[in-house]
Parts: sequence; structure tokens; C-alpha cells
Amino acid sequence: MEASDVYRTIEGSAEGEYSEKRSKFLAFAHPVRTVEEVKQWVEHYQKEYYDARHCCYAYMLGPERKEFRANDNGEPSGTAGKPILGQINSHELTDVLIVVVRYFGGIKLGTSGLIQAYKAAAQEAISAATVVERTVDEEVTFLFEYPFMNSVMRIVKEEGPVIVSQGYEQDCSMTLRIRKGSMPRLKARLEKVETLRFAEE
Repeated sequence: MEASDVYRTIEGSAEGEYSEKRSKFLAFAHPVRTVEEVKQWVEHYQKEYYDARHCCYAYMLGPERKEFRANDNGEPSGTAGKPILGQINSHELTDVLIVVVRYFGGIKLGTSGLIQAYKAAAQEAISAATVVERTVDEEVTFLFEYPFMNSVMRIVKEEGPVIVSQGYEQDCSMTLRIRKGSMPRLKARLEKVETLRFAEE
């Protein structure tokens, strides 16, 4: 089974905290699916911690882990968002947002100190989270005549896809969901059922 149809994310929200020279770093990790969700969470923390000096974040989206962003929110370039994103990467996570809120303690940390602090805060939040493996799933919809229902159901039973929906108008229709790596075999077996045709994507 190819590994590309499995990805790692976090099951639920988690928090972490890190202090360095009186500066306090509060870290929050959330499972997210869209940029819209990311914006909502970031705005939530900007409002809740309006008196904090910085509200920095990084996120990674999608099973291919190609959509990501790091934001320093006023910290020197590359000292906040990047180390947070680095932690997401080193744990190979996706569909995740980590926000780190900083309360300045009066003592400057310097570039390397900031990088270390944001990295440590993000690490704390990830450590507190439950990391789960999910499969990249695909769906297939097809139509067939009722007499061939048993043939279809036998394949469904043996291959184990999730039945998303099924209908019994003139033709029977069914939508199945299965992990990406198993889809070619499922389709190949369904193709052998008489009268069965795939719906156009």
C-alpha cells in the first residue's frame, strides 16, 4: 500500500506554554481544513489576547502538504512563523494550525532566542495533541441494473469501502468511498459487473 494515501494530523485542539526571560509564549494547535478556518482562529486569538505583543502562526493544509503559510506578526522576519512551521514539518503534520501568542517580558531575546522560543512553544502544543493517521479517500459513483445488486454488494463486502449513498430509481445508483490506494482495484472489479457504468465525474 503506497504511503501517499495516508497523512498525519491532530485529533483535536491542544495548548502549550513556554517562558523565556519573562516573555510568555502561549501556543494553540487546532485541526483545520480550510484557510477560512485558519482566519477565524487567528482572529479569535487576536481578539482574546488583544493585549499581547505578537500573535504569530503557521499552518499546513491538504494531504500533499503543499498549502502552507508562516506569519511573524511583527517579530523579526523568520523568527516566529518559520520555527512554528518547522515543528509542523518535523512532525509531518497537515490540516493543522498553530498560533503562538507572545507576552513581552521586557527583556529582548535576540533572533536565535526568539526562534528557539517559538519552536519550543509550538513543540509544547504538538506534544499535548493527539496525533492521528488518516487516509486520503476518493469517491466513485456508478449506476447498474437491479438484477446485478448481489454482484455489486459482494464486491463492496470484500473490498470494504464506505457506502456514501445509494438510490433505486429505474437504475440503481451507488457512491462508495475508499482510500486512494485501494480505488484502482475497486474500480477494476466493478467494471466487470454487467450493465454497470460509472457516473461522469
